Amino acid sequence: MTALKAMMGTRGRSPAGGNARALAAAIVWAVAMPVTFGDPPPWAPAHGLRVKQDPYYLGYSGRKWDSDYGVLDGHCNQQAVGAVLGATGAAIGSQSVKSENRPVATVLGGILAAAAGSKVSRDMDERDRACLGQTLELAGAERGVTWTNPERGVSYRVIPLGGFTDNGQSCREFVTFFAVGRTEATVRHRACSGGDGVWQVIG
Repeated sequence: MTALKAMMGTRGRSPAGGNARALAAAIVWAVAMPVTFGDPPPWAPAHGLRVKQDPYYLGYSGRKWDSDYGVLDGHCNQQAVGAVLGATGAAIGSQSVKSENRPVATVLGGILAAAAGSKVSRDMDERDRACLGQTLELAGAERGVTWTNPERGVSYRVIPLGGFTDNGQSCREFVTFFAVGRTEATVRHRACSGGDGVWQVIG
Protein backbone atom coordinates (compact mmCIF):
# COMPACT_ATOMS: atom_id res chain seq x y z
CA MET A 1 0.00 0.00 0.00
CA THR A 2 2.85 2.44 0.80
CA ALA A 3 4.49 1.74 -2.55
CA LEU A 4 1.18 2.22 -4.32
CA LYS A 5 0.62 5.58 -2.61
CA ALA A 6 4.10 6.65 -3.53
CA MET A 7 3.45 5.83 -7.17
CA MET A 8 0.09 7.61 -7.13
CA GLY A 9 1.43 10.70 -5.40
CA THR A 10 0.60 12.17 -2.01
CA ARG A 11 -2.74 13.57 -3.22
CA GLY A 12 -3.84 10.38 -5.02
CA ARG A 13 -3.01 11.86 -8.44
CA SER A 14 -1.71 9.64 -11.25
CA PRO A 15 2.01 9.85 -11.85
CA ALA A 16 3.36 11.83 -14.72
CA GLY A 17 2.53 10.50 -18.17
CA GLY A 18 6.02 9.15 -18.78
CA ASN A 19 6.09 7.27 -15.51
CA ALA A 20 2.62 5.84 -16.14
CA ARG A 21 3.65 4.55 -19.55
CA ALA A 22 6.80 2.98 -18.09
CA LEU A 23 4.81 1.31 -15.34
CA ALA A 24 2.29 -0.07 -17.83
CA ALA A 25 5.08 -1.41 -20.04
CA ALA A 26 6.74 -3.10 -17.06
CA ILE A 27 3.47 -4.81 -16.08
CA VAL A 28 2.87 -6.05 -19.63
CA TRP A 29 6.45 -7.37 -19.80
CA ALA A 30 6.14 -9.18 -16.45
CA VAL A 31 2.86 -10.84 -17.40
CA ALA A 32 4.07 -11.84 -20.85
CA MET A 33 7.36 -13.36 -19.73
CA PRO A 34 7.20 -17.18 -19.90
CA VAL A 35 8.01 -19.10 -16.73
CA THR A 36 10.27 -22.09 -17.21
CA PHE A 37 11.14 -24.82 -14.78
CA GLY A 38 14.17 -27.04 -14.89
CA ASP A 39 13.70 -30.72 -15.72
CA PRO A 40 13.83 -33.10 -12.75
CA PRO A 41 16.98 -35.16 -12.39
CA PRO A 42 16.94 -38.47 -14.32
CA TRP A 43 16.53 -40.50 -11.13
CA ALA A 44 13.43 -38.60 -10.05
CA PRO A 45 10.67 -39.00 -12.67
CA ALA A 46 7.18 -37.71 -11.99
CA HIS A 47 6.32 -40.87 -10.13
CA GLY A 48 2.94 -41.16 -8.47
CA LEU A 49 1.23 -38.91 -11.00
CA ARG A 50 -1.30 -39.97 -13.57
CA VAL A 51 0.17 -39.68 -17.05
CA LYS A 52 -1.57 -37.01 -19.11
CA GLN A 53 -4.50 -38.55 -21.03
CA ASP A 54 -3.54 -41.91 -19.52
CA PRO A 55 -5.51 -43.69 -16.76
CA TYR A 56 -2.41 -45.23 -15.21
CA TYR A 57 -0.08 -44.19 -12.40
CA LEU A 58 3.54 -43.72 -13.45
CA GLY A 59 5.92 -45.56 -11.14
CA TYR A 60 9.37 -44.42 -10.06
CA SER A 61 11.04 -47.12 -12.15
CA GLY A 62 8.99 -46.21 -15.23
CA ARG A 63 6.35 -48.94 -14.81
CA LYS A 64 2.67 -47.98 -15.16
CA TRP A 65 0.18 -49.17 -12.54
CA ASP A 66 -3.60 -49.47 -12.61
CA SER A 67 -3.96 -48.49 -8.94
CA ASP A 68 -1.97 -46.75 -6.24
CA TYR A 69 -3.75 -48.80 -3.52
CA GLY A 70 -4.05 -45.66 -1.41
CA VAL A 71 -0.31 -44.99 -1.32
CA LEU A 72 -0.65 -41.42 -2.60
CA ASP A 73 -2.99 -40.68 0.31
CA GLY A 74 -0.42 -42.02 2.79
CA HIS A 75 -2.06 -45.34 3.67
CA CYS A 76 -1.61 -48.62 1.74
CA ASN A 77 -4.91 -50.50 1.45
CA GLN A 78 -3.69 -53.95 2.43
CA GLN A 79 -7.12 -55.47 1.91
CA ALA A 80 -7.21 -54.33 -1.72
CA VAL A 81 -3.64 -55.52 -2.21
CA GLY A 82 -4.53 -58.91 -0.75
CA ALA A 83 -7.54 -59.19 -3.06
CA VAL A 84 -5.51 -58.54 -6.20
CA LEU A 85 -2.78 -60.92 -5.07
CA GLY A 86 -5.36 -63.65 -4.57
CA ALA A 87 -6.67 -63.01 -8.07
CA THR A 88 -3.25 -63.56 -9.66
CA GLY A 89 -2.88 -67.01 -8.13
CA ALA A 90 0.90 -66.67 -7.88
CA ALA A 91 3.55 -65.01 -5.75
CA ILE A 92 4.11 -61.44 -6.92
CA GLY A 93 7.86 -61.86 -6.86
CA SER A 94 7.78 -65.09 -8.82
CA GLN A 95 9.44 -65.21 -12.21
CA SER A 96 6.29 -66.95 -13.47
CA VAL A 97 4.45 -63.64 -13.19
CA LYS A 98 5.36 -61.63 -16.27
CA SER A 99 6.16 -57.96 -15.80
CA GLU A 100 3.18 -56.73 -17.80
CA ASN A 101 0.82 -58.96 -15.78
CA ARG A 102 2.11 -58.01 -12.33
CA PRO A 103 -0.73 -56.08 -10.62
CA VAL A 104 1.36 -54.56 -7.84
CA ALA A 105 5.03 -53.93 -7.10
CA THR A 106 7.02 -55.90 -4.54
CA VAL A 107 10.31 -55.88 -2.64
CA LEU A 108 12.62 -58.88 -2.45
CA GLY A 109 15.39 -59.43 0.08
CA GLY A 110 15.79 -59.07 3.82
CA ILE A 111 13.94 -56.14 5.34
CA LEU A 112 13.87 -56.86 9.04
CA ALA A 113 17.37 -58.23 9.54
CA ALA A 114 18.47 -55.15 11.48
CA ALA A 115 15.62 -55.73 13.92
CA ALA A 116 16.64 -59.31 14.68
CA GLY A 117 16.22 -60.27 18.31
CA SER A 118 13.01 -58.29 18.78
CA LYS A 119 9.41 -59.25 18.22
CA VAL A 120 9.41 -56.94 15.22
CA SER A 121 11.90 -59.15 13.40
CA ARG A 122 9.16 -61.43 12.05
CA ASP A 123 9.36 -61.23 8.28
CA MET A 124 6.93 -59.40 5.99
CA ASP A 125 4.33 -61.37 4.08
CA GLU A 126 3.52 -60.76 0.41
CA ARG A 127 0.94 -58.08 1.17
CA ASP A 128 3.48 -56.15 3.26
CA ARG A 129 6.09 -56.46 0.52
CA ALA A 130 3.54 -55.29 -2.04
CA CYS A 131 2.66 -52.23 0.05
CA LEU A 132 6.36 -51.50 0.42
CA GLY A 133 6.98 -51.98 -3.31
CA GLN A 134 4.07 -49.75 -4.27
CA THR A 135 5.35 -47.13 -1.83
CA LEU A 136 8.77 -47.13 -3.50
CA GLU A 137 7.08 -46.88 -6.89
CA LEU A 138 4.65 -44.06 -6.18
CA ALA A 139 5.33 -42.16 -2.95
CA GLY A 140 7.27 -38.90 -3.11
CA ALA A 141 10.45 -38.31 -1.16
CA GLU A 142 9.83 -38.07 2.59
CA ARG A 143 6.14 -38.89 2.12
CA GLY A 144 5.32 -41.56 4.69
CA VAL A 145 2.97 -44.46 3.94
CA THR A 146 1.42 -46.58 6.71
CA TRP A 147 -0.41 -49.90 6.96
CA THR A 148 -1.08 -52.68 9.46
CA ASN A 149 -0.91 -56.43 9.05
CA PRO A 150 -3.73 -57.60 11.35
CA GLU A 151 -2.79 -61.29 11.24
CA ARG A 152 0.79 -60.65 12.29
CA GLY A 153 -0.03 -57.72 14.52
CA VAL A 154 2.64 -55.50 12.94
CA SER A 155 2.19 -51.84 12.01
CA TYR A 156 4.43 -50.27 9.37
CA ARG A 157 5.41 -46.79 8.30
CA VAL A 158 7.72 -46.44 5.29
CA ILE A 159 9.35 -43.17 4.25
CA PRO A 160 11.16 -43.13 0.87
CA LEU A 161 14.21 -40.89 0.80
CA GLY A 162 16.67 -39.93 -1.94
CA GLY A 163 16.94 -41.60 -5.32
CA PHE A 164 19.94 -42.68 -7.37
CA THR A 165 20.91 -45.00 -10.22
CA ASP A 166 22.98 -48.15 -9.96
CA ASN A 167 24.01 -50.03 -13.12
CA GLY A 168 21.16 -48.44 -15.03
CA GLN A 169 18.55 -49.30 -12.42
CA SER A 170 16.34 -46.84 -10.55
CA CYS A 171 17.08 -47.01 -6.83
CA ARG A 172 15.78 -45.43 -3.64
CA GLU A 173 16.71 -45.26 0.00
CA PHE A 174 13.94 -45.75 2.52
CA VAL A 175 13.34 -45.95 6.25
CA THR A 176 10.90 -48.46 7.71
CA PHE A 177 9.36 -48.16 11.16
CA PHE A 178 7.87 -51.32 12.73
CA ALA A 179 5.72 -51.72 15.78
CA VAL A 180 4.36 -54.81 17.53
CA GLY A 181 2.44 -53.74 20.60
CA ARG A 182 4.87 -51.54 22.54
CA THR A 183 7.95 -52.91 20.80
CA GLU A 184 9.30 -50.72 18.01
CA ALA A 185 12.23 -50.80 15.63
CA THR A 186 13.59 -48.75 12.73
CA VAL A 187 15.67 -49.94 9.78
CA ARG A 188 17.10 -48.19 6.75
CA HIS A 189 17.65 -49.83 3.37
CA ARG A 190 18.35 -49.22 -0.30
CA ALA A 191 16.54 -51.02 -3.10
CA CYS A 192 16.68 -50.98 -6.90
CA SER A 193 14.27 -51.92 -9.68
CA GLY A 194 14.95 -52.74 -13.30
CA GLY A 195 11.61 -51.26 -14.36
CA ASP A 196 9.45 -54.35 -13.84
CA GLY A 197 8.16 -53.30 -10.43
CA VAL A 198 10.28 -55.82 -8.53
CA TRP A 199 12.55 -54.00 -6.09
CA GLN A 200 15.61 -55.81 -4.78
CA VAL A 201 17.14 -54.74 -1.47
CA ILE A 202 20.85 -54.03 -2.01
CA GLY A 203 21.83 -52.89 1.45
